[in-house]
Amino acid sequence: MIKKTLVLGASNNPGKYSYLAIIKLRANGHDVRAVGLNKSEVGGVKIVNSKKMYKGIDTITLYLNKKNQTNFFEYIVALKPKRVIFNPGTENTELENILQRHDIFFEKSCTLTLLATGQY
Repeated sequence: MIKKTLVLGASNNPGKYSYLAIIKLRANGHDVRAVGLNKSEVGGVKIVNSKKMYKGIDTITLYLNKKNQTNFFEYIVALKPKRVIFNPGTENTELENILQRHDIFFEKSCTLTLLATGQY
């Protein structure tokens, strides 16, 4: 099943996991959007540096550390995703509580592992 996914904390640096996530998500046929610090492009996906209000987001996969997530709390809730994936290093109890209050499912996992094992 194709899932419209937002990579939050996207980077055009091939050494970053967010870069690999964009590539792997696209390779698995998912519809990918990306928000990062700098405008760029990865594998045909434009990275925007604004809180663009995408419609129909199924999954937000986080690549922002706890400190950098704070400015995105309202944005994440406003997008009304079906789930949020906290990749390793992005765990955040405050955001988890906010998601629970808005009935948004979340999991502490690794997008790359979920894709590689067919569990995405």
